[in-house]
Amino acid sequence: GKSTTTGHLIYKCGGIDKRTIEKFEKEAAELGKGSFKYAWVLDKLKAERERGITIDIALWKFETPRYYVTVI
Repeated sequence: GKSTTTGHLIYKCGGIDKRTIEKFEKEAAELGKGSFKYAWVLDKLKAERERGITIDIALWKFETPRYYVTVI
């Protein structure tokens, strides 16, 4: 839930585009994990995506009109 929530936050704040989320959604659905599309923003390893768990830490940076955000 933490990766999914964070990935969704990054998407809603404009840190990742809709086309990328749609790509993750398609790939996740092919593995029977359609609800993991937002988690895949942060979960990059093949093992993480196959098993549905976070193994390695992730770092993501994005800007909003008001803030510069770093997610660890």
